[in-house]
Parts: sequence; C-alpha cells; structure tokens
Amino acid sequence: MKFSDFILYLTWGIIFGFVLMKSEVVSWFRIQEMFRFDDIHMYGIIGLAVLVGVISIQIIKRTGAKDRTGTPISIEDKDPTQYKRYLIGGSLFGLGWALLGACPAPMFALLGSGLTVMIVPIITAILGTYLYGVLRDRLPH
Repeated sequence: MKFSDFILYLTWGIIFGFVLMKSEVVSWFRIQEMFRFDDIHMYGIIGLAVLVGVISIQIIKRTGAKDRTGTPISIEDKDPTQYKRYLIGGSLFGLGWALLGACPAPMFALLGSGLTVMIVPIITAILGTYLYGVLRDRLPH
C-alpha cells in the first residue's frame, strides 16, 4: 500500500469515527434505548444506513462500476438456502452488540475517544476473526 493510500484511508476513518461520535451511535445509552425499544434514534440511523447500502449496491450493479485499480466490482447474490446461517450469525452479532454496548466500528471510535477498556473487545474480535480464518475449512457452511 502506498503512503498516500494510507493517509487517505486514515483520514476517512477519522471522519467516520467523528460522525459516529457526533451522531451518538457509540453511546451505550442510545444502544440500550434501542434494544429496549425506548427510542427510535438508532433505528433511524440503521434504516438510513440500509437505504444508502441498497442504493449504492444497485448503482454498482447497474453501472458496472470499477474499483480504484480498474477491476470491475462483482457482488454475488446470497444463497437463499443458507438463511439459518444468516439468522444464527446475525443473532450472535446482535447478542454481542447488546452485551458490549458497541459493534465493531464504534469500538474503535470509543477507543479513540479515550475509553481504553475497548482494547479488550477489539483484541478478542480480532482473535475471533483470526480463529475463524484458521478453522473455516473445518466448519459447516
């Protein structure tokens, strides 16, 4: 990776973290309000993110967009017979999110804001991802 790419990605990461902090997406209280159905704030943000994602994917598919290197972006359709896998994975993700009070991107924003205890879930998330990569061929898919 070129140094200029590193600076670009770092800058966008800082901007994204700033947006997460200002929109209160990283707030443990906002997340608890969401899981208790006490407030619509987080549902509005998540809904907006889903809408942006759907529109972006449609634009990519319909225009034949290419990445920075000129390679066409290919997005494969999900296998509808694998719905159990998505339900289980999504439920585990949601459970971890509810217990911790943060999902992956906000963990980094919280660490950057000085909440050093977030290093523990970040390290365990990285370890879990690594272990999945090691065990992937032995797991049912």
